[in-house]
Amino acid sequence: MRKAFVYRLYPSKPQERRLEFTRETCRRFYNDCLAERKTAYEERGETIRKSAQLRRVKERKATNPDAKDVHSHILQIVVDDLDKAFQAFFRRVKTGEKPGYPRFKGRNRWKGFGLKEYGNGFKIDGRRLRITGIGRIAVRWHRPLEGRIKTLRIVKRAGKWYAAFSCITNEVPAPPAQRDVGIDVGVACLLTTSDGEKVDNPRWHRVEQRKLRVLQRRVARRKKGGGNRKKAVLALQRQHERIANRRKDFLNKLVHNLITRYDRIALEDLRITNMVRNPRLAKSILDASWGCLIRRLMSKAASAGRLVLLVDPRNTSQDCSQCGRLVAKDLSVRVHQCPHCGVVLDRDHNAAINILKRAGQVLWGISSSPGGLPQEAAGF
Repeated sequence: MRKAFVYRLYPSKPQERRLEFTRETCRRFYNDCLAERKTAYEERGETIRKSAQLRRVKERKATNPDAKDVHSHILQIVVDDLDKAFQAFFRRVKTGEKPGYPRFKGRNRWKGFGLKEYGNGFKIDGRRLRITGIGRIAVRWHRPLEGRIKTLRIVKRAGKWYAAFSCITNEVPAPPAQRDVGIDVGVACLLTTSDGEKVDNPRWHRVEQRKLRVLQRRVARRKKGGGNRKKAVLALQRQHERIANRRKDFLNKLVHNLITRYDRIALEDLRITNMVRNPRLAKSILDASWGCLIRRLMSKAASAGRLVLLVDPRNTSQDCSQCGRLVAKDLSVRVHQCPHCGVVLDRDHNAAINILKRAGQVLWGISSSPGGLPQEAAGF
């Protein structure tokens, strides 16, 4: 399976200038290819395909002095990225979503560039990364690079350069844990398991919000185009990067813990895009990053030989986990009290048990009974 390994780069000043030059060349080439497609369709009704633009890469390198020293694979990746943007646009049109036509990229809207074949344009040379036209760049190898390297992406983020290697690895399944769990995600607590465990929500953005406001005001007060504004923008970007890194680190450790302890994990199939339309809860939901947690769980489960199942979230908090009857309650009521069977549980704990039961119904095709699932289908 494919796995990404990201490392920090430490280019010298001449190397950084060449990296910036390559990035700017890719941005202009992307805009030119987009303009070519747009003009051809609007004026002549023609559709320019990816293959036609790939054939013009050599012509551009021969006629454009800026692209002369840039590896051809880098420009081919630009064409490929543009084609993916158009494919996503047509897919959204067919499904009735907001189309979002591909946009022209401004100076600060282009992250980096890519290379698609190891040994042809880039390779690891000792402890450094050698890129054609740029040189040997120092790398911080904070973890071993596993598997066979296929492609490379060079990205600039918050003033720092990173190398992302895409590798083919052979994952070894984790030893069986013989346990199943249902998980209910929330805002007050990040998640609650069917075993009754709770994980507090660190609220990464909320904690750093005061400092973010100071940095945002500092950017707003600076004159556009000035050097001080660039420094203020860089400080703001690094603060956002710090928040994202803290969130990512916490979620990765949490996912590793869950994958190690449980064989099968059930969660709600939430429509997060619809949920964030609520202006009162949008910031808290996005800060909790439920979508990132679920995606990371599914990715890690695939490599570890675990199973993650998404179930219907309807009435998981309202149904009684003991007798199965509906007990209506507002969002402000945090304790589930069933008047029929007398069970008293934390609201989120009750929902997590229901999620676990629904996953068992999906896998084994059985219906829940008032006493819960049979012993052979407990959990799943």
